[in-house]
Amino acid sequence: MTNKNLSRRRFIGTSAVGLAGITILPSLHACKTKTVSDAQSVRLGFIGMGRQSMFLLKGFLQVPGVKVVAGCDVYGRKRTRFESMVKEFYAGKKENIEVKTYERFEELLARQDIDAVVIAVPDHWHAVIAIEACKAGKDVYLEKPMTFTIREGQELVKTVRATNRILGIGSQQRSDPNFQHAVNMVQSGKLGKIEKVNAYVGAPPTPYNLPEEAVPEDLNWDLWLGPLPGDIHFNHELNPPITLDPVQDEEIWGAWRWYKEMGGGFTTDWGAHMFDIAQWGLGMDRNGPVWAAPIGDGSEFMQFKYENGVVLTSETFDEQKTKGVKFHGDQGWIEVSRGHYKASDDSLLPPETDSADDDTPYETKIPHQINFIEAVQKRIDPIVPVEIGHSSCTMCTIGNIACDLGREVIWDPKAESFGNDEEAVKRMHYQYREPWKL
Repeated sequence: MTNKNLSRRRFIGTSAVGLAGITILPSLHACKTKTVSDAQSVRLGFIGMGRQSMFLLKGFLQVPGVKVVAGCDVYGRKRTRFESMVKEFYAGKKENIEVKTYERFEELLARQDIDAVVIAVPDHWHAVIAIEACKAGKDVYLEKPMTFTIREGQELVKTVRATNRILGIGSQQRSDPNFQHAVNMVQSGKLGKIEKVNAYVGAPPTPYNLPEEAVPEDLNWDLWLGPLPGDIHFNHELNPPITLDPVQDEEIWGAWRWYKEMGGGFTTDWGAHMFDIAQWGLGMDRNGPVWAAPIGDGSEFMQFKYENGVVLTSETFDEQKTKGVKFHGDQGWIEVSRGHYKASDDSLLPPETDSADDDTPYETKIPHQINFIEAVQKRIDPIVPVEIGHSSCTMCTIGNIACDLGREVIWDPKAESFGNDEEAVKRMHYQYREPWKL
């Protein structure tokens, strides 16, 4: 057994291309030395200004040719923070770029001078805003998981292709050479026939149970809820507070993701990363499992089965309960997670490469963002286009539906249907609150 621990900052492109359809990504150093003409520049607006958005902002500001000109959030003090950060950045570069912020995303989308938007809002808003952005002629960088429901994903795929927009998903592990190499080894047959896959992501969502609290004066809670039922009460963990004087950023991630009324739990939060890598390795992009079984009945993990007979489980593969993926073949195995790579043989290890270090968190590594900007400039699909974002997200949601029903479900990945299973079909979407529509 060979164990290779690799730095999280080793996040540049790899030359291992081929069956896996791997994209060679530039290093940050190469990116910074690139000259971009005004005609190639991309004017960005940000929708959602929480913790993840701030990471994304710091990354996109470093990409040559990107001009951040607008932002939107339902929380007033987060609008102020965003505006201050952007103005300070451009002042430091002695660039005169005006930035404006809005409470309603429609006002930002109405601006004709914005080329693309970065959407980093709670999952229940993803589809509505992304669809409207495409219709407004904007390209979209959309945080994972792509949508809250399967039906939303179906509609977003249609809209992206009908409007000829570029949409990229924030599944940045596909830009990591460790995951790229693991997938390439699997798809090139170096593990032999794949027998099973472990992809540990964590538990499904639970019913919302946080106590009700007073809504902050500068937070538009009704607009935060949007299409969700209006009886969901506020708790600060759903939209973590910040202060401006003294400066104090969010200390936790928004807890909406852990509750079934608003999110998909660890199943979608981490499944959008690890299930995504598993499907990529299995060649199941734009496809998916045909069967899913829930946690329960003696099983502590979800199970999925593909048409070729391969079984994927959400069980751990080590005592540390590492969130990652382990591919088991009849000639060897690989397990890969963030900054960590193990294999049954040295020949399966990734090659050593020179590292172009940057200090951004793993969640928002620069090359993935460079890939999106270059896709916008060249009018080509990015490394994670809308169809792949949809198929990976759908797999996660199928698992949650099985757990919600407490039984197995049968899925047709080509027709994207549960067939005559009316209970499962009902869970493909929910009734939006007026006046919101899909």
